[in-house]
Amino acid sequence: MYAIVEIAGQQFKVSKDLKVYVHRLTNEEGSKVSFDKVLLLDDNGSITLGAPAIEGASVEAKVLQHLKGDKVIVFKKKRRKGFKKRNGHRQYLTQIVIEGISATGGKKAAKAEKTTEPKAEKAAAEPKAPKAKKATTEAPATEENN
Repeated sequence: MYAIVEIAGQQFKVSKDLKVYVHRLTNEEGSKVSFDKVLLLDDNGSITLGAPAIEGASVEAKVLQHLKGDKVIVFKKKRRKGFKKRNGHRQYLTQIVIEGISATGGKKAAKAEKTTEPKAEKAAAEPKAPKAKKATTEAPATEENN
């Protein structure tokens, strides 16, 4: 079972016991957090889509630690001008572990509705418009054309 869930403005594909790094959350380390914006659920082949989120579905997680990501170097240069600027950035992250996915409520998706009317009866019931004849515009043979 997996789910697509929106956490802190980003979408993640999560499953049970998965460790994920997300943007910094305000929760304390060791506390539990619940995410209600579940966009898709897959329960052993039966897919449930939300419009935009699935009502009643949630993902439960536990905050493991707050940390900083790897340093990203931002280097700007304008050639032939002598301009160079070096800057760095470390993103604040939170590591969470997914403890469970609850899938209460929601609608089933990706199932085609079957109609009681066979295709042959549908075709007979709807009259088709007659085809338009192609107009052939040929210029009459004149001395100029020959």
